[in-house]
Amino acid sequence: MPFLDWVNKNQAKETTRDVPYHLLKQEAVYGTGDENLVIQGDNLLALKALIPFYAGQVKCIFIDPPYNTQSAFDHYDDKLEHSQWLSMMYPRLVLLRDLLADDGSIWITIDDNEAHYLKVLMDEVFGRSRFVATNIWQKRYSRDNNSAIGDVHDYVLCYAKNPDKFKLVRNRVAIDNKTRSAYRNPNNDPNGPWRLIPMNGAGLRPNQQYPVTTPSGKVIYPPEGRHWAMLEDKFLDLVAQGKVFFGKNGDSAPGQIRYLSEVEGLVPWTWWTHEEVGHTDESKKEIHSLFGVADAFDTPKPERLLNRIIHIASNPGELVLDSFLGCGTTAAVAHKMGRRYIGIEMGEHARTHCIPRLQKVIEGEQGGISEAVNWKGGGGFRFCTLGEPAFDSHGRINTAVRFATLAAYVWHYETGEPGQLTFDQPLLGIEDGTAYYLLYNGILGDRRPASGNVLTHAVLDAIKGIFPHDGPKVIYGETTRLGTARLAAENITFKQIPYDVKMR
Repeated sequence: MPFLDWVNKNQAKETTRDVPYHLLKQEAVYGTGDENLVIQGDNLLALKALIPFYAGQVKCIFIDPPYNTQSAFDHYDDKLEHSQWLSMMYPRLVLLRDLLADDGSIWITIDDNEAHYLKVLMDEVFGRSRFVATNIWQKRYSRDNNSAIGDVHDYVLCYAKNPDKFKLVRNRVAIDNKTRSAYRNPNNDPNGPWRLIPMNGAGLRPNQQYPVTTPSGKVIYPPEGRHWAMLEDKFLDLVAQGKVFFGKNGDSAPGQIRYLSEVEGLVPWTWWTHEEVGHTDESKKEIHSLFGVADAFDTPKPERLLNRIIHIASNPGELVLDSFLGCGTTAAVAHKMGRRYIGIEMGEHARTHCIPRLQKVIEGEQGGISEAVNWKGGGGFRFCTLGEPAFDSHGRINTAVRFATLAAYVWHYETGEPGQLTFDQPLLGIEDGTAYYLLYNGILGDRRPASGNVLTHAVLDAIKGIFPHDGPKVIYGETTRLGTARLAAENITFKQIPYDVKMR
């Protein structure tokens, strides 16, 4: 597979590994409940901080990165040289990939300036086989007579961690008016409107060439070169159920009746009209109603567009993430749709736009999709900023790091799983028969170096008594007073803090 190359690409690839882990500092809680999270800070640092806790847990990622359009926005520097833009995107995409659930998907809005480069970059980071679709969003409905060719659309790229699993879990979209109009009820069927599905297919299949007798007594065979769409016993079963129509006189070729009430929805396709998912004028009006014209965000997306994406890609209670949160549209829509969410925004408008907007959502504001999803208010979110680095340049652990935080890092490093357990004891968990322990921050209740944080004979006896495990054990601590023979006899691999605490 060909790869995209640009100036400083190697440096961009190294950035992912070298990004320091930062602590998240909780500033406030709004509303009730703290499952939702809004973070103010550099999204590269924030994504890295989330990895130990949310790796493989995010069902739907949506991002609306700067389009690199060579124009100046009040809230974003969107005038990046092409190579810089690619270098900015690469490490963020790698971290987003690591956060994605096994059946999750990532959706990215972009325009013609970088869309085709982004497609190749996504192929490299996620794998070409994980590409799902390039959706076309009709963002405008009026013509621009000042352009050589009017720009009326943006792209919404979609990739899935595992496309086969995504196909099984993705939701269908609601039936549109055009599709609904094809269902009629000319015979006043008590089951409601219906339409006919052809009951023959191309090709000759001997076991599906049987004669069909219509209600009028006429015998019909499949058209020349075709076959009936099902075996005879299934056809007769549908006839018995009243789900085959032979025309109003009962002498026409059969058609299968499909009731509108039986249609669960439509398989999403790649053409998204402004009538279905909104347009830029609609999104501006939504923002103006929330913040007024003077304080409006420059490039918002309509709530209906996010509603379409989040509906297809997730279910209530599942986790949605947006690392370019902007004015908070993704979080607002996810909140109204009953999803959990994480939003990351670097600028000051994390405070001036995102928090006030979500407060209005909690209070039950009725703009955007509120009426469509019957939103009445409620819920809450935590607001955090980026704190100090978890490790200094020499690898020493910041004294501000608490036991649960380091435990999550250690657990993720050893198992690759997110640290979502309640880490409040030395035994972090057991994975594939190996037990993992952490002696740090006086977790055993004795902060003396020679006791709680150091693996001594007494500490080992305490661990074995409280948290016994017969299989292999990995123990992290400041140091150990046990010799190699005793460690081997106890099936212990000892790892020293901070030197053996390696971050993924």
